[in-house]
Amino acid sequence: MATPMTVVITGSTAGIGKATAQQFAREGHNVILTGRREERNKELADELVNDYGVQVYHYQLDVCERGQVQTFVDSLPREWRKIDVLINNAGLAAGLSPVHEGDLDNWEQMIDTNVKGLLYLTRAVSPLMVEQEKGHIINIGSVAGFEVYPKGNVYSATKHAVHALTRSMRLDLLDHGIKVTTIAPGLVETEFSKVRFNWDEERADKVYEGYQPLTGEDVADAIYYAASRPAHVNINELVLTPLDQGDSTTVRKH
Repeated sequence: MATPMTVVITGSTAGIGKATAQQFAREGHNVILTGRREERNKELADELVNDYGVQVYHYQLDVCERGQVQTFVDSLPREWRKIDVLINNAGLAAGLSPVHEGDLDNWEQMIDTNVKGLLYLTRAVSPLMVEQEKGHIINIGSVAGFEVYPKGNVYSATKHAVHALTRSMRLDLLDHGIKVTTIAPGLVETEFSKVRFNWDEERADKVYEGYQPLTGEDVADAIYYAASRPAHVNINELVLTPLDQGDSTTVRKH
């Protein structure tokens, strides 16, 4: 087996983040779990240690809090500071309204999490990678980073920002041998729609009726694929959707 990597995952308490942690641990890699719901992270950490025998470090973290992010990185024990992969997964959609009716609190939450949170983690972790002249930053984007759709205004804007930031990071870090990747999924059945609709589960469930959406495990598999390529190969961007999804608003239901 290849040398175990140390992998930081934001938003590891559910959905894509949790599935990604399980995928890397299953392959024998050590993981740093971060998320706001510490009890969930602790449960996941215990599961990964017991099931796969890997090393796990967990930390309660809100990526929107700049000081908290820097404290997290600064306080990492020496044995956890050689970070091979940073997966900027924490993100959300809040609300679904036309721009003239948008909730400003929802807008700020999406910008703070999807854009600023990604930047805070990258700014704190990337110097460690530059120092070791090696590393991989994987940003979880969306098909909404390539197109727009009605009432998806600010969410789409944040994911367009993720796409642009990933391309810019790739150029900025090129001379330091650091890989940078966007993984951009389409419709994935996780807590995403429940969060978007303020935990209206009936409304959220309707998003996934009539076709087979992606799962968190499907996206985790794509993330692991990008992270496990040979040293000379960089996956710049990888877009995946359900078979039945043509674009953000076109879905074949049957």
